[in-house]
Amino acid sequence: MKNEEDLVISVSKALMQRGWSMCTAESCTGGLIAASCTNLAGSSDWFERGFVTYSNASKTELLGVDALLVQQHGAVSEEVARAMALGALRHSRAQVSVAVTGVAGPTGGSAGKPVGTVWFAWALPSDGGPTVGADAIWLSSERAQFDGDRAQVRKQTVAYALSGIAKFMAIE
Repeated sequence: MKNEEDLVISVSKALMQRGWSMCTAESCTGGLIAASCTNLAGSSDWFERGFVTYSNASKTELLGVDALLVQQHGAVSEEVARAMALGALRHSRAQVSVAVTGVAGPTGGSAGKPVGTVWFAWALPSDGGPTVGADAIWLSSERAQFDGDRAQVRKQTVAYALSGIAKFMAIE
């Protein structure tokens, strides 16, 4: 896997070649993906905005995630990650989004969702892949389990999120 800076450079080039921009919807990373993107000079050409939706209420208020979805599945779930990715697109001018929700630790884990559990979702314009409604959006989600302390889980989450964008834009 490429390092974080190289991933950001690859993603930025691919977005600019397509005339697209991206946004983030972050819970457990608290804006670290957006910060990683905006560390690159010129990021205003391709980075549209970041949503830090740490609380359940903010997921609903800022992204339009249905509160019942959070109640039924929990904030750390595939369903919520997917809703966050779609909500980020709907509440921005971006064409690409990545959403993360997880348990960074050191507390908050459970038997079903131990510390290090992170759900990811990526949404991009559809090019023949599965679409969501009439939006022609391709949506993918994955669960990852990371080891380490809070800082390590969050760092791995950032890299995995960026790697997903690179993978799904076929640039990695």
